[in-house]
Amino acid sequence: MSGEVGVAINKPGDHPRIETSKVGVLLVNLGTPDGTDATSVRRYLKEFLSDKRVIEWPRAIWLPVLYGIVLNTRPKKSGALYAKIWNNERNESPLRTYTRAQGEKLAKAFASHPNIVVDWGMRYGQPSIEQALERLDQQGCKRIVMFPLYPQYSATTTATVNDKFFEALIKMRFMPATRTVPSYQDEAVYIDALAVSIEKHFATLDFEPEVLIASYHGIPQSYFKRGDPYPCHCWKTTRLLRERLGWDEKKLITCFQSRFGPEEWMQPYTDKTVEKLAKDGVKSIAVFNPGFVADCLETLEEIAVEAAKTFHENGGINFTHVPCLNDSDDGMRVIEELVRRELQGWI
Repeated sequence: MSGEVGVAINKPGDHPRIETSKVGVLLVNLGTPDGTDATSVRRYLKEFLSDKRVIEWPRAIWLPVLYGIVLNTRPKKSGALYAKIWNNERNESPLRTYTRAQGEKLAKAFASHPNIVVDWGMRYGQPSIEQALERLDQQGCKRIVMFPLYPQYSATTTATVNDKFFEALIKMRFMPATRTVPSYQDEAVYIDALAVSIEKHFATLDFEPEVLIASYHGIPQSYFKRGDPYPCHCWKTTRLLRERLGWDEKKLITCFQSRFGPEEWMQPYTDKTVEKLAKDGVKSIAVFNPGFVADCLETLEEIAVEAAKTFHENGGINFTHVPCLNDSDDGMRVIEELVRRELQGWI
């Protein structure tokens, strides 16, 4: 009975009334610019690259670089890349399209629980975490499960989502009880979903990839040395997936992509590995992105377009990109199972 009622306060002087309280589920992904124009991309990059969790350089060093160089040169270039993969029908990035779909499908999965409200938001850009939290509050959610959509934990992703979520809670007079979904790099439902997606994709090909690259978003080596467990989580995901598929270490390998700036990042680098495989005589490869729950710029442009180009230019013949889990049945099974686990005792 303790989870079924809550107190709602009306105008000052009114008596409190008892209402049925609800449980909110908030899915949160990285974020996206609102458009491909330089202004929209600049606004997004400013918020993203100003995050102290993302760029750990001293502010006195980094901010002049950010405002003097990066935000004056990168928005136009990044906007052109976004334009290549933009969902023109909805006028939004694929990441926003898929995250919305994940939220809608999760809501349908809980349709038999009228007291559960599902919403979604982004760490950077719109809709913001604070906006989503306000919507859940307005609908009477006195308990909230917040799900950072990152399988492998990193301070640059999971932690900064938690930061923003609790920062938004600070502003609330009546703060809801909260739970956050932990990283799930070794969960059986996740490993199985990845394996099934690979098997299904390979079944559609007219060639057999000699090598499958698990390409994760990289982080600087200095972050790892200071204790970020992210690379270990990535290596574990690959190892468990290798065991699930029954492959050896030559068939399925781990690489890291999307490096930025002058620092050394976690290696081996995806682009360099793709180039080397082609030069070494490997004719057919596949790449997938187990660290991303939805296809985005880093998967659809950096891998499906640029990595493929690199492979072909260096002698490779067959290249394929395995889509992210997105809002597929297998992908939704992962999200739903983890959310149901965290809801135990609340529904």
